[in-house]
Amino acid sequence: MTEPLPDIVTIDEAKRLILETITLSYRVFYFTLYSLGLRLGEGLRLEVGDIDAPRQRVHIRDSKGNKDRFVPLPDATLNLLRRFWQVHRNPVLLFPNRQGGLKSAHSATTPLDRGGVVSITRLHFTGMIWKHYFTEERV
Repeated sequence: MTEPLPDIVTIDEAKRLILETITLSYRVFYFTLYSLGLRLGEGLRLEVGDIDAPRQRVHIRDSKGNKDRFVPLPDATLNLLRRFWQVHRNPVLLFPNRQGGLKSAHSATTPLDRGGVVSITRLHFTGMIWKHYFTEERV
């Protein structure tokens, strides 16, 4: 049986998840989610036009309750997103799907696959949960 994901991810858990994620698009995605405080669906729906670099904010559309909101955009996140965009160059999607690899990412019409994101997250967090369990049991 799969352990449920924790409600709140600690800084150390987020850092570990990001550092252990090998695939660049997922790594940037997780960093963005955590640094902006976004829900999974909010991150998957982000588009290039939602980034307001001059005002250092991100427009989150159709958030909880179908409401829009703005969140602050840290410099580190902006710089990372700019470098990541140079890799995929999709004119619309901030996180284009990985089907066809990075060579075809510029023409992708759908975002990252939700199932892929969730399965990688579960894989990392299940390991973290077990590590915490065994550490607490031994102390």
